Amino acid sequence: MEGGAQPAPLCLLAPLSGVTDLHMRRIARRCGADAVISEMVAAREFTRGSGEATLRANGSGVDLHVVQLAGCEAEPIAEAARLAEAGGAHVIDVNMGCPAKIVTGIASGSALMRDLDHAERLLAAVRNAVSVPVTVKMRLGWDDATRNAPDLAARAERLGLNAVTVHGRTRQQFYTGTADWSAIRAVVEAVSIPVIANGDVTDLASARDCLAASGAAGVMIGRAATGRPWRVGQVAAALAGRLVPEPSRAEQAALAAEHYAGLLALYGRQMGVRHARKHLAAYAETGGALEPAERSALLTTTDPEVALSLLARAFAGPADTVREAA
Repeated sequence: MEGGAQPAPLCLLAPLSGVTDLHMRRIARRCGADAVISEMVAAREFTRGSGEATLRANGSGVDLHVVQLAGCEAEPIAEAARLAEAGGAHVIDVNMGCPAKIVTGIASGSALMRDLDHAERLLAAVRNAVSVPVTVKMRLGWDDATRNAPDLAARAERLGLNAVTVHGRTRQQFYTGTADWSAIRAVVEAVSIPVIANGDVTDLASARDCLAASGAAGVMIGRAATGRPWRVGQVAAALAGRLVPEPSRAEQAALAAEHYAGLLALYGRQMGVRHARKHLAAYAETGGALEPAERSALLTTTDPEVALSLLARAFAGPADTVREAA
């Protein structure tokens, strides 16, 4: 509103393939994240009824359900968007930023930034397929010679998309070097819709630095939320002027156990145990109280009771110094 106070910057949980499963998203959202985005869902596989794609698109229990779709053809991604909306998605996000070779090798993800006319056709197909808001996540460009994110964002705005997210690296950088937050400012200046900045945001200090450099309306936290899904809500609260302390070690242990049990319920015991290992490793690091042999046992056991017992021990050490939005 003109003359009124500016809204607080947003802090969202970034989509991480193989990481931001349903239960991680539930916990992050309950702990105060402004929004959480699903793992990348392959559009064609989703339209074919793939079990894995369906699980990734599952948003039950998430009050603001955002499904991220990846694809390289207009009709499959449009149909996937329709299915996601019918399944309860409140927002559809289009992936034009994934740098993985398995994705770019089929002209999807960040490879779409090499052909903005085709990228625009895909965005138009999704926008025309659904009534819910549509957003797009991109990189600065394919490489330093083609930093075309401002152009792609402007095209997205003209099509009626509602927001864009920009990771401050090119595809050729993958995750090396440092995210160039200041380069995101060119995207902010190219559009009037909200721009969310992503890349190397790990805590309140880096969130504030990113916002100052980019001029963005908000930030996304990705890898730094692994093993501490409450981190996103802490930063969101702090950006809104509310300082929220770290959860107690007992609370952290309870959230870790909830996440582990949820994965077993979602995927079944055998697949759930495998899927959980990366999370168990991250929670063990966050808790910090396990001896090396205990940590190894946590990551290799197939017995849920043993895993839950070791998780509890991981957080059983002396209380950490309280940190606010650390």
